[in-house]
Amino acid sequence: MTGSTVEPSETIDVTPTPDSNDIEKKSLSSHHPPPTFASSIRAVVFASWLNVLIVFSPLGIVAANVGWSDTVVFCLNFIALLPLAKLLGTATEEIALRTNQIIGGLLNATFGNLVELLVAVLALRDKLVLVVQASLLGSILSNMLLVLGFAFLTGGIKYSTQKFNATAAQTSASMFTVTVLAILVPAALGWQLSETKTSPENIEHLITTISRGTAIILLVLYILYLLFQLRTHVHLFTSTEEETEQPQMTPLVAGLLLVLATGMVALNAEYLVGSIEGISKAWNLSKTFVGLIMLPIVGNAAEHVTALTVAMKNKMDLAISIAIGSSVQIALFVTPFCVIVGWGLGVNMTLAFGALETAIVFVAVFVTNSLIVDGESNWLEGAMLIGAYLIVAIAFYLLPDNGAE
Repeated sequence: MTGSTVEPSETIDVTPTPDSNDIEKKSLSSHHPPPTFASSIRAVVFASWLNVLIVFSPLGIVAANVGWSDTVVFCLNFIALLPLAKLLGTATEEIALRTNQIIGGLLNATFGNLVELLVAVLALRDKLVLVVQASLLGSILSNMLLVLGFAFLTGGIKYSTQKFNATAAQTSASMFTVTVLAILVPAALGWQLSETKTSPENIEHLITTISRGTAIILLVLYILYLLFQLRTHVHLFTSTEEETEQPQMTPLVAGLLLVLATGMVALNAEYLVGSIEGISKAWNLSKTFVGLIMLPIVGNAAEHVTALTVAMKNKMDLAISIAIGSSVQIALFVTPFCVIVGWGLGVNMTLAFGALETAIVFVAVFVTNSLIVDGESNWLEGAMLIGAYLIVAIAFYLLPDNGAE
């Protein structure tokens, strides 16, 4: 009887002890001291190895003002935008950590696209419509094929199969079908009218008119998309991924970094755009190739690095939110916004792309949708997306400017 009464008491004494220790360890491990001003500055300085390239920012500004060649000015400002884009991404990541992954992905996409927006507006001011159209299309393709492809590839090498919210990804990607229609209709109208006796001036006027009307509709759709994502159907975009990262900067430092990086991006982007004409002639490259392939490499640097980083941490919902979300934002906001800005500047910026560009956008949307429909990714799917982007790059390298027009 004595033994039978002692045994249960021992069991009761022993079992709670590990549980209480585990709870204590978890509470200790989850405790992180809040960032200070000094630790925030260190976090900015050591945020990325790309920060060593920040010296090219003042060099690029000096080179443009002392009359150095367009090749030197382009190269210096091109390199300068890489660390600046990364710093923009770092600042938005810090702000995003204080919200949730939906708003975080939206912030990343918004400020990540700031470079493209500034470059496009500055190029419109200089009446470089072909460069603007190419850079916007290139940014969409770069995010949709290259950034997403590298996220799938790098994440897939570390993890055999990665899962993500297929409903959220498809909802975002399905917005591209409207974009394809918005690009196809003005182009098709131009092709149709060219077979009639309509004068070229009248054709251009009609295409410009339908492009401006379409741009307004796209902007309204983007506002409705944000309302759908952030207000009425938040549950569709809610991620099951557990957030373990803690902010490394104070809100003040993150905000200051965002403002300073934005200002420097604006300066370097202005000088970069000013040297495009010269670099095209010096390197015998078409403006289409410069705008469609080279400029998006700079503009998407923040999204590229961030998407790769989170994919390797198995946070595929955030990676797709950045890559696909950025493409949606360029298609539904930045592109129509540039049409409206061109309207205000008296520049006929239209949504009528060439036959090759229209076909590529259509196929790229089809390929991307077919790969995300199952809610899973692997390294082979990433390789397929990268391969598709390289095919596009080769095609536009061989396409002269008169062929694009």
